[in-house]
Amino acid sequence: MKLFRLNKTNLNEVEQIPFKLERDIQNLVEVNTESVFNLKFIQSELSVDKYRIDTLCFDEENNSFVIVEYKKGSSYSVIDQGYTYLQLLLNNKSDFLLVLSQHFNKVLKMEDVDWSQSRIIFVSPSFNSYQKDSVNFKDLPFELWEIKRYSNDTVVLNQHRSNSKESIETLNPNTTDSTISQVSREVRVYTIEQHTSNLSKKMKEKWEIIMEELLELEGVELTPKRHYLGIIVDGKTISYSKFRKNHIHFEFLRGSLNLDKSESKNYFTIDDPKGVVNEKSRELNTGRIQISYWVNVEESSDIEYLFFLLKQKYNDLRG
Repeated sequence: MKLFRLNKTNLNEVEQIPFKLERDIQNLVEVNTESVFNLKFIQSELSVDKYRIDTLCFDEENNSFVIVEYKKGSSYSVIDQGYTYLQLLLNNKSDFLLVLSQHFNKVLKMEDVDWSQSRIIFVSPSFNSYQKDSVNFKDLPFELWEIKRYSNDTVVLNQHRSNSKESIETLNPNTTDSTISQVSREVRVYTIEQHTSNLSKKMKEKWEIIMEELLELEGVELTPKRHYLGIIVDGKTISYSKFRKNHIHFEFLRGSLNLDKSESKNYFTIDDPKGVVNEKSRELNTGRIQISYWVNVEESSDIEYLFFLLKQKYNDLRG
C-alpha cells in the first residue's frame, strides 16, 4: 500500500517509519486501547506462573479479558502462543480476577467475567503467510492486527480476517486432552447462523433484507458474540442485535454517565419522530452508568424507519 499527501494537485508520497522495538508498539497501543480496540487497559507486563503477558485489557461490552501481544519478527507461532496464553488465563482465573478487582477497586466474583469470550490480539508490523494461514479457521479467538506508522503522524491498523468455514478442532480430532480441545471447551466463537436460527420464517426474511441493506453501508461488518450480533463500523458498534423467534432487538449505545454525572465524550442523541425507541441503563465495573436506546423489530415493523435510526448512529460513529 502506498500513502500520499495531497498538496493542491500534487501527490507527495508519505514514507513509512518502521518501529524499532516491540516496546514502541506496546507503548503506543496501551495509551490508546479504548480508541483502537474499544478496550479498558488493565495492566502492562503482567506475570502469571512462568509467563509474562504484554498487555491485559478488559472488554466491558462482553465482560471478558483480552490479552494483547506485540511482535516484530516472524519466527513464532500465533497458534501455539495464543492457545498457551488462553490456557494460562483459564487455569489462573482467580489471579486475573484479583488484578481486575484491584484495578476497579471493587470486589468481583467469577460470574462477573464471561470467560467464554476471552480472546488474544496480536499486533505486529507484519505477519507472514504461514502465520495468516495458521489462523484461517472460523472459531479461533485470536485477532491479527498489522500496524504501520508514517511520516505524517499517521498510524494505520489493518485486521487480518479469516474466510474459512473449517473448525480448528479438525486439526486434532482424536486428541481430547490437547491444549486446543481444553480451551475450546470453554472459550467459544459464535456465528451469525447461531444467532438467527430461532427466527420464524417471516422474521428470517425480514432479517435478510436488513442484513443486505446494512452491508451496503461502507465499512459495516457483522460480528457475532455470545449474547449478541454486533453491527460494527471502523471497530465501533452501531448496534447490539439479539434474536428471538418473532422479533429482533436492536440496541444503540448512547454513551455513559461518569461518576460526577457528566456525559461521556460523543454522547449520542437519536432523532425518533415516531417515538418507538426506548431507553435503558446498566452500571459498569468502573461505576459509570451506560445508557442505551433500544427498539424491537417485528413482522409488522417498518424496516425503512429502522434504517433511519441505524444510519444516525452509523453517521455519528463515522464523524
